[in-house]
This record gives sequence, structure tokens and C-alpha cells, in this order.
Amino acid sequence: MSGAQKKAASFHQLRWISVVGGFLDGLMIDFAPGLNCIIGGRGTGKTTILEFVRYALDAMPDDNQACKRIEALVDRNLDFGRIELGIQTKEGLSYIISRAVGENLIVMTDDRKPTDITLKAGSFFKADIFSQNEVESIADQSLSQLDLIDSFEAEQIGELSGKLRELGVDLAGNASLIGPLQDRIAALEEEIKALPGVEEKLKGFAAAAGGDADAINQAHGRKALRDREKRAMDGMSQFLIDYSSTIGDLLGRMEREARLQFTKELIGGPNKTLLTEVGKSLVDCGREVDATLKKVQERIKLEQERIATQNTKLTSAHAEQELAFRTLIEKHQAAMGQATERTKLEKQHNDLQAKKRELEDAQAKLKKMESDRESLLKKLTELRHKRFQVRKKVADRINEALSPNIRVTILQDGNPQGYLSLVEEALRGSKMKYSSVAQKIVNAMWPADLASLVRARNNQGLAEKAELNPDQAEKALAALSVSGRLFELETVELIDQPKIELKDGENYKGSQSLSTGQKCTTILPILLMESEKPLLIDQPEDNLDNRFIAETVVRNLRSVKSRRQLIFVTHSPNIPVLGDAEGMFVMESDGTSARLQKSGTVDGCRDEIVMMLEGGEEAFRQRKTRYKI
Repeated sequence: MSGAQKKAASFHQLRWISVVGGFLDGLMIDFAPGLNCIIGGRGTGKTTILEFVRYALDAMPDDNQACKRIEALVDRNLDFGRIELGIQTKEGLSYIISRAVGENLIVMTDDRKPTDITLKAGSFFKADIFSQNEVESIADQSLSQLDLIDSFEAEQIGELSGKLRELGVDLAGNASLIGPLQDRIAALEEEIKALPGVEEKLKGFAAAAGGDADAINQAHGRKALRDREKRAMDGMSQFLIDYSSTIGDLLGRMEREARLQFTKELIGGPNKTLLTEVGKSLVDCGREVDATLKKVQERIKLEQERIATQNTKLTSAHAEQELAFRTLIEKHQAAMGQATERTKLEKQHNDLQAKKRELEDAQAKLKKMESDRESLLKKLTELRHKRFQVRKKVADRINEALSPNIRVTILQDGNPQGYLSLVEEALRGSKMKYSSVAQKIVNAMWPADLASLVRARNNQGLAEKAELNPDQAEKALAALSVSGRLFELETVELIDQPKIELKDGENYKGSQSLSTGQKCTTILPILLMESEKPLLIDQPEDNLDNRFIAETVVRNLRSVKSRRQLIFVTHSPNIPVLGDAEGMFVMESDGTSARLQKSGTVDGCRDEIVMMLEGGEEAFRQRKTRYKI
């Protein structure tokens, strides 16, 4: 069935999972749109099913250790098999996702035709998946809480984050050009400091030329002009040589690359016709491009020959003019004695004038680059602010739904850890207590303010604002002035700082300070809020008392399950029974392999629920008698 044939839903759905090979070989589960519960004894593959879904969707956690744990579980239980998922997007489009261990996922249409769709960005289809005890860890980690907030507006946040990454690349590229240009400008400025002195000496020679001063000065002026003419001709000749060499490096490059990529092994495989056609087209294209490049080289060569001819003529003209110059100078004994030194000064003057022009050009380029950087930095600030506004709206939405029991706030730029790490790294090895100095600096000013002080070499300003002694301020500025540090300061991110709190009596307590049960009590209701993404949790009841499950968790999931798909691995009877699960899946295992023993509604799986979740019918009756219900 094609995606267009499905009726659009308001949320993404996992339609089914199928496993070929490994511990769950032959497993086929058809999920319901609402609440689904997977039950069974220990070692029956319940957790494995959830992690298989995560792996197939490439929805791996950012934590490296957690990622390795999941990959190991998949490798161990899938062996050389394959996971396939049937999914339906909120737009009603249906696809099949197929993935084997160590391979990239493949997205296919319902009739199993591969597509070029990727899930990596998360905007096409994404699910919220939490392993056992992962809910509790969110309460302890501010970055995980930020990820949780972002998950409610994944598309907007993803788009903004993508733009921020592109902007970061542009800023890095800009910095890579500005740094060397600033160094070149500094070197040129140092060199042309000699220019006024050279000009003063030349003026002295001109004034001392005697009665034939005008003729002698004019002759020296023309000699200096000949030097500049020679420089221009030689410079352009070298440019054409380098230009032609650069073009020569490109000759044959496309054809070589095509033959390197499309090897005999590839074009001898099952897709031989397609790959051969692509490879041949690239080779033909490369040859056409090479033919054009050779024509360009021929045109450059023609110009080189013309310049060489003109240069020969110019050299002859210069020789005649030089003879005339010497004849004139030899008539004047005083001028003759000064000619050698004056000629050296005029060559130096020409060289310095060329560097002055280079300096002016470099300064103009730098001004443009700095203007571009200012615009990029402004855009960076705007995008970060837009992202904060999206996060704030999510926090307001959570508060509206869960107040007064749970409160969420978010402080813009409230986490300076990246900024602090940058300053600490810069000050490391500066022969002072760099950690305490870095902390004072970070507490005292924003990165942009620090960058301004560094750029201005304002030791006193840094000492006063950060309460440092003069020696500390001097060393800190020296360390932060090292190439590249200033640019890093301009772009370092102060991360938005979320705060999730639980009302305890009359007061609110931050999630990090809560007990294990309270942490889950705080985070789980947020996870259960309405979203377009399926929610999968391994044992959401962990560390929660039965009353909270019955009164709060069940109430929330009953409220949201018509607008969001829920898939829980659970040992709690309250979740499927009181939540009226539309899909029940009972797993069993013989120790070697696991299988789906039974599936259906809560009523259809009543006996299995009583046996596995209530401890058996007798235990259930005894509790009822004892409680006098």
C-alpha cells in the first residue's frame, strides 16, 4: 500500500515490527494506534524489542556509553538478522524501514521499493524512546532536560540548529581568513615605517643636484619608473605561469576520480548497467572539461608569448634609456657619486610603495571581512534568541498542562560551561591559578565584553571588572590574545538553562535534589504529554508507587492515547488494565529464543495479565479478601 493511500493521522505511528534472525527470529507485532503494552517474564525479549525499534530508527542516545550498550544488545540478539518497521507519518504516508547490524537503514515504500529518504535529521519521522531508568537520568542532567524540551518542537529546533551549524561554518571560514590577513597587515605596516625616511633621503638628493637639478631629478624619476615597469611585466609573467599550472592540475582529475570510485568490482556487480552508465558519463564530462581547459591554457600560453615579446622590447628600450641616464650622470661629478646610493633608495622606495598599495588593499579586504563577520555574529545572536523563544513556549505549554504540581522555567544563556571551559583552556599553563581566574572572568562578564577587552588590550579594564590583580590581568589577556582565541570568544555559546521542579508541600524543589521516585514523578508526566511522536518507555512504573501510577500516570495516558501512540514494556497491571490498552503483546522464551505467545486486547489477554502481572488468580483473590474489597 502506498503512503498516499493511507488516511492522514495527526501523529506518527509505528505500525508493526518484524524480526528475521537472532533471539527474536520470526517475531511479528502489529501495534495499535493508542496504548500498547508488552508483557512477559524476565528474559523474554521485551526490552530487546524496544531497543530494536530504537536501532532501526537510528534514534540512538547522545551518551556514548548508552549507545555502546544498545549496540551490544542489538548485536548479541539480532546476530546476522534484520529488523523491519512499518511506519506511518502524521501526513498519512506509509514506509518500511529495514536495518541489519552495522548497516545503514533503508527506507522503502510499502511495495518495498527503496527511496533516498533519510531519518538522520529526525524531521521526517521520529520517536521518543527511553530505556529503563533513563527517565530518572533526565531529572539529573540539564542537557537531557533541554533535549526533552526541544523534542516538543523538534522540527523548529532542528531547522534552527541546522542554520546555526551552517553559520558556525561560515564564521569559522571567516576567522580563518581574517587571522592571516591581520598578520600580513601587521607585517606590512612594520615594513612601510621605513617609507618616510627613504622619501626624506630622496628629497635630499633632489635638492642637492645643483644647477642641472631638474634634468638629474627627471632622469632619476625615469629610472625609478623603469624599475616599476620591469616589476609589473615580471609579476604578470609569473602570474600567468602560476595560473596555467593551476589549470594543469585540474586536467584529467574528473576522469581519474570517476575511475577510482567506479572500480571493476562495482561495475561488474548486479547494478552494472546503472553504474557503468554513470561512470561513462563522468568520464565523457571530464574529457569535455579537459578539452576546454586545454584551450584556456593555449590562450594563456599565447598571452605569455606576447608578454615575452613585449618584455624583450621593453628590456631593449630600458637599455637605451639607461645608457642615456649614465651619460647624463657622468657629466655631473657630484651626481655621479650619489647615483648608486640614490638608485638603491629609489628601488627601495618602489618596493615600499608596492607594499603600501598591498597594505591598502589588505586593509580594504579586512574591513569587508570584519563587516561580514559583524553581520554573521548578529545573525548568530538572532538565531539563538529565536531558539530560546521556541523553548520558552514549550516551557509555558508544559506549565499550562501540569501546573501547579510541576513547574518548568528556562533561563536564556544560563549555562556558561562552554564559555568557562574555553577560558580555562586558554589560561592553562599561564603560571597562575587558572581555574579561579577563569571563574572570576566568566562570572564578571559576557563573552562579547571579554572579547572587546582582549581586542583593546585593556589590562586595567579586565582587572577592574573581574577583580584581578595587574599580573593576573596581563597574563590572562596575553593568553586570550593568542591567534584564534578571540574568534572563539565571539562565538562561544552560553547554553539555555532549563529548570524542572516538583511542588513538595508549599515549596518547589529542583529535579536534581529529588528522591529517585520523585524524579520519575516529575519527568514522566512531561513525557506523557501530547506529541506527534510515538512514545516508547521500558518499565515507566520503575520507582513509582502504585497510587501515583493509578491516579496520575494512567489518567495522563488515557487522556493522550487518542492523539499519540504509546508503547510500554511493563510489569504493572495498572498500566494496561486501567489504561485500557488497545494492544497487548505477551512474550515468552525457552532460554534460546523468544516468541510472541499471544496478542490482543486487555480482555483478550486477561489470563496472561493476571498470571504475569498479578501473580496468578489465587494471589489476586487473596489480596481482594485481605483488603476486604
